[in-house]
Amino acid sequence: MGRIAADARHYQIAVLASLLVWGQLRLGFRVDPATAAVLLGVGLGLQALLDRALEGRPFEPRSALVSALSLCLLLRTSDLGLAAVAVAIAIGSKFVLRRRGKHLFNPSNLALVVLLLASDRAWASPGQWGAAPFFALFVAGAGGLVLHRAGRADITLGFLASYAGLLVARALRLGDPLAIPLHQLESGSLLIFAFFMISDPRTTPDSRAGRLVFAAVVAFVAVRLRFAWYEPQGLLFALAACAPLVPLLDRLVPAPRYRWRGQPPTPSGGPHAVRPLAAAPAPRRAALAGPG
Repeated sequence: MGRIAADARHYQIAVLASLLVWGQLRLGFRVDPATAAVLLGVGLGLQALLDRALEGRPFEPRSALVSALSLCLLLRTSDLGLAAVAVAIAIGSKFVLRRRGKHLFNPSNLALVVLLLASDRAWASPGQWGAAPFFALFVAGAGGLVLHRAGRADITLGFLASYAGLLVARALRLGDPLAIPLHQLESGSLLIFAFFMISDPRTTPDSRAGRLVFAAVVAFVAVRLRFAWYEPQGLLFALAACAPLVPLLDRLVPAPRYRWRGQPPTPSGGPHAVRPLAAAPAPRRAALAGPG
């Protein structure tokens, strides 16, 4: 039980699955069972294949489940082939697009952006989650639990503060009532993005200072895309566009590299030793056993 509680991915899987059930039963949108089966089946199958073929390690399903469930929540398409392509991009990018043991892009974010740019048969509805206070409270509480386990609450809070500040500043500049930016912040999609996408510990800067800078830059780009270029998916495109800044921030402000419990150490962006976050130190015998 202690080993399960130590890995934040178990909380992510539980919360994302709960959100999927809640969206199906209470919020009125439907994920086609065949599409969900393709996303989960292809994601887990490809993860198993690449784990063995490229890494030479046993099948590690947790990361694939997080990516596949994220796509179940955010991706909308009636084309099963596109669903398979999306999850293949997400899983494959984790093995191919890496630098010093870190993903260059958030896997689910990259898959969504590629499909949104490449096809008009895939979309992500920014308003599907609504603005119900109960839903906002649930996501905030569940997301806070995940972030506490993963040690990434700072980037979520930094992003939300920056995004809210920019919206309020825009309203003041235009002479709009503050009710407008407050309404724009009452978005379930915004909370899901802040708690479960930008906070990914494998794609964020290693240092707290780097994470806060990254969060502010993503918020600025997202607001510009949304209100200057009228792009409704500004959050998704902003995160993908800013992802290449992470290696630079890691180089400028080095810090210990994040790793999941049981994962072997990887080189960090600086001279600091690698250490696990939000997990008790593994005993020597477990550390030598390889990925958990």
